[in-house]
Formats: sequence, C-alpha cells, structure tokens
Amino acid sequence: HIDTLARFCSTDTIAYVKCDDKEDEHYEALLAMEEQLKTFRTLAGEPYRLLALPMADKIEEDGERLPATYANFLIMNEVILYPTYHQPVNDQKAREVLQQAFPDHQIIGIDCRALIKQHGSLHCVTMQYPLGVIK
Repeated sequence: HIDTLARFCSTDTIAYVKCDDKEDEHYEALLAMEEQLKTFRTLAGEPYRLLALPMADKIEEDGERLPATYANFLIMNEVILYPTYHQPVNDQKAREVLQQAFPDHQIIGIDCRALIKQHGSLHCVTMQYPLGVIK
C-alpha cells in the first residue's frame, strides 16, 4: 500500500515516511525509498519538494507490528485528516509537516489506533465509498 509510505500533496510536493532509527526493521527499505524519491522529477524536470513525515513508534498487538503511519492521511476540500497514535511528539511533528504540504488546509488529527488493528487507516477506510453514497 503506497498510501502507507509516500503521497503526492501537490504537483511538486511528496510527503513520505522517514525512519531515523537504524535498528528499525524498515530502516533500510525506507532509506532506499527516500534515495529513489530524490531522483524523481516533476513534468517540468525539477526535483520534487520532499517533506519527511516521522516514523510512528512501533505499535504491536499479539506480537505483530501494526501499520502505524502518518502517510495514510485523508485529503478533503479544506481539511486534512491525519492519523495520530497517542504519540505526542510524533503526532505533532506529522501535523507540522502536513501543514507545510497543505498551507491552506486545516490539519486535524484522528486517533487511529483502532483502525490500524484492521491493517488500515484514514485513507484506506474511505477508498471504497462510491461518490453517490457520500452526501
């Protein structure tokens, strides 16, 4: 699910998950993704503005790591809903990064600890609604 790793925010901006913990099992893969993102170019041939979202602290249930990620945010008309995980420092940093990406939007955190137990988050749970159902 790419929506757990990196997201287009505009035609020239990508928000992505950055892992700073070299001991984390995802460190190498996320570092490789970051290096690859640096090679991407917009249609105008310019590098993308890359905004690093923090990696959420590991959340486990029954020995399984749950997909806690700040990249699984939901873009709406004037609001960005973003997942929070009761991790005040990471939650606040993610809000700040998303405010940079979406300066004209209100950034609202939603506790997603229950959603990640189902292996998804905000963006995932809204993807399958047909337009006629949402009023």
